[in-house]
Amino acid sequence: MNILCASSGLVWPKSPQKGISGIREGGFEDILLDMSACCSAEELEHLGKEREPSRGVLNPKPKAAMRISEHPEELCSCLKLLLEECGKEAVRITAARAPYLSRNTKREDLGELLMRLAEESIRVCGRAGCRYLIVKPLISGIEPGGEWEANRKYYLGLAHAARRNNVMILLENQCRDKNGNPVRGICSDADEAVSWIDRLNEESGHESFGFCMDVGVCSLCGQDMREFALMLGHRIKAVILRDCDGIHENAMLPFTSIDRGQFRTDWLSLIRGLRETGFDGSIIMDFSSMTAAFSQFLRPQLIQFARGVAEFFKWQISMKNVLKKYDKRVLFGAGNMCRNYMKCYGGEFPPLFTCDNNKARWGEWFEGLEVKPPEALKELAPDCAIFICNVYYREIEQQLRKMGLVNPIEYFNDEYMPSYYWDRLEYWEA
Repeated sequence: MNILCASSGLVWPKSPQKGISGIREGGFEDILLDMSACCSAEELEHLGKEREPSRGVLNPKPKAAMRISEHPEELCSCLKLLLEECGKEAVRITAARAPYLSRNTKREDLGELLMRLAEESIRVCGRAGCRYLIVKPLISGIEPGGEWEANRKYYLGLAHAARRNNVMILLENQCRDKNGNPVRGICSDADEAVSWIDRLNEESGHESFGFCMDVGVCSLCGQDMREFALMLGHRIKAVILRDCDGIHENAMLPFTSIDRGQFRTDWLSLIRGLRETGFDGSIIMDFSSMTAAFSQFLRPQLIQFARGVAEFFKWQISMKNVLKKYDKRVLFGAGNMCRNYMKCYGGEFPPLFTCDNNKARWGEWFEGLEVKPPEALKELAPDCAIFICNVYYREIEQQLRKMGLVNPIEYFNDEYMPSYYWDRLEYWEA
């Protein structure tokens, strides 16, 4: 599983050095390149309109954006400095987003231009070694019920270029506005997304299409993210992690949209779903709304914190995948965390035994496991993994290494489990 930082709000194509170096210094080695920085939704919306109808004044249009919207073949030139800077800083462009129209667009005449921009985006990805390109669907001027047929032609028209450049096109769940409120749009229902991806891959004769799950859209649409992830399964290649209040469009760091001490986004549901699918794709951190609000002096700390949050999600989502890596395992800790392990994973990944630093526990049987002293770990084969089931992870790992153990040591955690023992054991803690 790799971790990406969205470039939005952090990197400008004309002067990318500071943004790319800041991302690298913050601990990120991969980015999601948003090509709308060269050709924004706003500029596309005003393409060909010389004056504001209401005021009769010239539209403020950055020359680069207008130039690209009028000459899509110049997209790579617009991004040249950015691509070079990524090479200097050893920052990979693992995923990208093609230019797109806003979800409230009234333009029905830009389908051909969007196709050309998407084709150029694919070529940029090919040159940059970028594996995934997120391409939003056509939405304006399509009669209800005609979304699939209109977009079928659009996406299949990109399939050949994608295959030639070794790029996978990712569809993304969308929301739309209804009377000013966000509601489900194209591919926001999992069964529709599955149908679109499978039919596109079948008709293209190649696995050219996958899915990017935008957590912010799921939250805005009030969806069960566990169910959503389970239905899409292996088709999910990337997940955009962004927080919002479930009402307004925002891109904030996870766990930052709070109401009276409660999360506004159902992170438990998301982690459960992705863990069950065995997700091992790309985690994309999009906190562009916070970037815009924070002082530039605080951005380095913000990026570092974002990296730490991403590592936490990677740890939680990949927990079951880590358990699968080992044929043999033991636990360290004989308390609540061990108890939850045995309830959720003891049958599928049975430990040989557990151990504990509490001498009074040695020789007991707990949750079907014998509790042994730490010294018993010296008798393990070197390939047997030790899963620490105790919040003092680093202290226990240091203890085990001082004992001379060379076994793999992993950290188990029961914050985001498929189910729980709600009655906690109070006479010892783990």
